Amino acid sequence: MEQRLSGRVAVITGGASGIGAATAEKFVEHGAKVVLGDIQQGPLDEFVARLGDNAIGLRCDVTNEDDVAALVDLAVSHFGRIDVMFNNAGIVGAIGPMDTTPTSEWKFSLDVLLNGVFYGMKHASRHMKVQGSGSIISMSSTAGVMGGLGPHAYAAAKHAVVGLTKNLAAEVGSNGIRVNCIAAASMATPMVAAALGNEHTNIDDTLTALADMSPLRGRPGRADDIANAVLWLASDEAGYISGHTLAVDAGLTTGSTAGDPNFAEYQPIMREAGNKGL
Repeated sequence: MEQRLSGRVAVITGGASGIGAATAEKFVEHGAKVVLGDIQQGPLDEFVARLGDNAIGLRCDVTNEDDVAALVDLAVSHFGRIDVMFNNAGIVGAIGPMDTTPTSEWKFSLDVLLNGVFYGMKHASRHMKVQGSGSIISMSSTAGVMGGLGPHAYAAAKHAVVGLTKNLAAEVGSNGIRVNCIAAASMATPMVAAALGNEHTNIDDTLTALADMSPLRGRPGRADDIANAVLWLASDEAGYISGHTLAVDAGLTTGSTAGDPNFAEYQPIMREAGNKGL
């Protein structure tokens, strides 16, 4: 198998489970060294041990800029460089009507979902500018390009990630750095499992629920679907792609739904003043 990231070094936040872990496995499979950050120390240590010498881990709270800076600096000090930054860590965050949302929950949600991405972009670009190369990839969401798909804080943060992606791409393109993000639909991950009312470890029932909701009949979204997209954006195959928001959503943002569209059956052409037919 061709190794699409051979010799490259990637930093992944939220790397101990879900999309982060799936991406780390994919990157190592394709020849990369990975530096994983996560607030879950136990699962992080176990996962890094399973990946072997191609991976190291560091406890990282993305609401703390010093933690994110240390994670990025570890990649450079241990492996000599940073080629890929994947800002993946996230939570569902504050839930409910805007008029009942506690300000403290709003601020914490943005701290994780937006400020954590900003810190990753900031410190990765600091090193990548010196190198003259790099790929920065961040998790947005379908809730970051449409309304009504997520809670207010989540939607605001994910819309902001799209804006930051475009702005940073405009800043650092002349330094040889590409910046992109992914607008993902709900994927079968521990976070989505919990949001659907399942135990966070119950991925099987989550897959079944997502299959029923999917615009692609019977096809749920999986963590590996995002890992494949991140791999492509990180690789030379996407070498002319920057400032882009890649939807990985089974067509949800096109208006596709799990049911048939309104125009599923033929009827005579509708014309002016209620007339039909040619």
